[in-house]
Amino acid sequence: MPGRLWGPALLPVAVGGPAAALAAVCVAVTAVLAVSVPHRARAGWLDTALDPQIQAGLGRYPRLLTVLPEFGNKVPVALMSGTLLAACLVTRRWRGAVLAGIAVPASGVITEKVLKPLTGQISDGWHSFPSGHATGMFALAAICAVLLVGPSRPRLPAAVRLFLVLAAVLVAGAVSAAMVALASHQFTDAIGGAAVGAATVLLTALVLDRFIRAADTGTGDPRQA
Repeated sequence: MPGRLWGPALLPVAVGGPAAALAAVCVAVTAVLAVSVPHRARAGWLDTALDPQIQAGLGRYPRLLTVLPEFGNKVPVALMSGTLLAACLVTRRWRGAVLAGIAVPASGVITEKVLKPLTGQISDGWHSFPSGHATGMFALAAICAVLLVGPSRPRLPAAVRLFLVLAAVLVAGAVSAAMVALASHQFTDAIGGAAVGAATVLLTALVLDRFIRAADTGTGDPRQA
């Protein structure tokens, strides 16, 4: 029986609706930015307004600007994704392991192989929209949020779960902001990357839960997957 084999759903019923709505918002944001970016002859008004502020604020901390971007590189992201996958395997959260194994690479492919070539936005000789650093880091943060919203082993207090999710989002935001401060990306590049990462994780979790639930129905298992 798939439900029994795979364990509880990644997203509880009460969270499924808001998660789907948030994923839809992220997809819409990505689509709007992807359509507008190729037609920009120069930085948009949002980038013009916020990029200098981010650069001035973080520019006072050169050490951070050296360290933070490293977290968003491909190897560290892969290692963090693998750590989450391993943690899920150890705690027998099979759906979480599949989520960590699929969503992060998928978000990277969407960013690097689809959206960047599609938009053609170039910065310093590289395709810049959406930010690959923001994509990877926010995908990891979204996985942490999904794993912490469901049953955990051992069960963690709500305050601890909230702290861990906020910490993951804060690190993802800091890495993305550092890339803007270094002028490697614009603010909208970071927003686009964050939207791609979050949307990919949420949609993967929703599809995985639905697929297993449908398999349960097909095998006559009355339990909720």
